[in-house]
Amino acid sequence: MNEPEKSVLFDIDSRGVATVTLNRPEKHNAFDDAIIAELTAIFKKVALTESVRVMILQANGKSFCAGADLNWMKRMAQYSYEENLADANALAEMLHTLHSLPKPTIARVQGAAFGGAVGLVACCDIAIGTKLSKFCLSEVKLGLIPATISPYVIDAIGARLSRRYFMTAEVFSARRARRMGLLSEAVTQEEIDGEIEMLIEHILGNGPEAVTAAKQLVFDVKDLELGEELLEKTSLRIATARVSAEGQEGLSAFLEKRPAKWQVN
Repeated sequence: MNEPEKSVLFDIDSRGVATVTLNRPEKHNAFDDAIIAELTAIFKKVALTESVRVMILQANGKSFCAGADLNWMKRMAQYSYEENLADANALAEMLHTLHSLPKPTIARVQGAAFGGAVGLVACCDIAIGTKLSKFCLSEVKLGLIPATISPYVIDAIGARLSRRYFMTAEVFSARRARRMGLLSEAVTQEEIDGEIEMLIEHILGNGPEAVTAAKQLVFDVKDLELGEELLEKTSLRIATARVSAEGQEGLSAFLEKRPAKWQVN
């Protein structure tokens, strides 16, 4: 008897590129509590795997993700408040794990990205979509709100646009998503893999520790007031980076006009 297809596929190639693939194309990659738990475990594994240099989040089929699975929503409708709270906390943990992953993350988006899928896209550092991809924060159509994804969506597109799309639940295009900042680039279906490969090559040419530190730097600095304390903190970080083993190797490689040890051929 054949085993059922896995809902989430996971692979790490020889370069240290991890690929996480939603694999329910017949359900437009809608997720449920089991998939949320599986994604959380995979993201935590990626975070702890030293050999991973970058992670791609993608999906099989014509849609990136349709949001919540219908059968899961039917079960949620019967849950008590306490059960719903536990369910929401699990989703919040998965999103936070993805958002705070100490590795670069790239979302590859095609077709529909609705509801919670917009949160997945917003949690990634970079999002490349096809020009025909569509987006919708559809929760209010069901009398709900996009609560768990809201911190990441607001961070990606800003408060005022979030107010609009949270309230209207209108579908918007890849072009609009690009202008809003949800997508980093919107390209043709034929171009998307090449665009992502170009980004991977750039990342693999950089110091792994520096990449992680640069990502954390944005989290730590973005909400701080410009002043003496911030200047001191940023000066401390660059001084620490310069005397680190990786910093010394990078500077030496540059001055000696040779590839750094971490560069992948």
